[in-house]
Amino acid sequence: MKITINNQNFVLHPCGAAFWEEKKILLISDLHLGKVSHFRKHGMAIPEKAVQENFNRLNNILELFDAETIIFLGDLFHSKINNEWDLFSDWTKTITQQLILVEGNHDIISKKNYTDLNIKIYSELIIDHFLLTHHPTDRENLFNFCGHIHPGIKLTGLGKQFLSLPCFFRKPNQLIFPSFGEFTGNFYLVPDENDRVYALASGQVIEIKNRV
Repeated sequence: MKITINNQNFVLHPCGAAFWEEKKILLISDLHLGKVSHFRKHGMAIPEKAVQENFNRLNNILELFDAETIIFLGDLFHSKINNEWDLFSDWTKTITQQLILVEGNHDIISKKNYTDLNIKIYSELIIDHFLLTHHPTDRENLFNFCGHIHPGIKLTGLGKQFLSLPCFFRKPNQLIFPSFGEFTGNFYLVPDENDRVYALASGQVIEIKNRV
């Protein structure tokens, strides 16, 4: 789905990434690399192939867009370094895009690890009239791209059935990105009359009409 914000065009993809057409920037939030291995280490029955799935999704989205830059909106790596860091390091050597990390609360790994991979790190980033952060942030005269919340939406039917979906959650001056990573969960939000919801469902991005 293509949306326009401040006269700039963005393509929302059902994997949870967005492509900024004019800047050739791919925006991704909350990848949480290392989380699957962390859970497996503590005895959770998660298939080992789930580790590779995050990298498959990254490769698939890069094949679709002619991105020159990838900006991660925080929580790129879940916690301390584990074997997934080596996989990530190897992956960075296979791509040509400039990598940028806007730090999140989970990004506790030494900055040197990132700079050794030529990844630029910022606490926040302003591009034209857009403010890129990890935590949702209100800033006058700037539209905020952010993550952190892992937004989701719950849809209910007349028969009390319900469907829970991750989503892009758009407020008048903010777009909260869904989590890109596997096994990260959702925080379910209730839109008000000024919000717009773009749900990720069955390989599509679908705008959910607000019935408030």
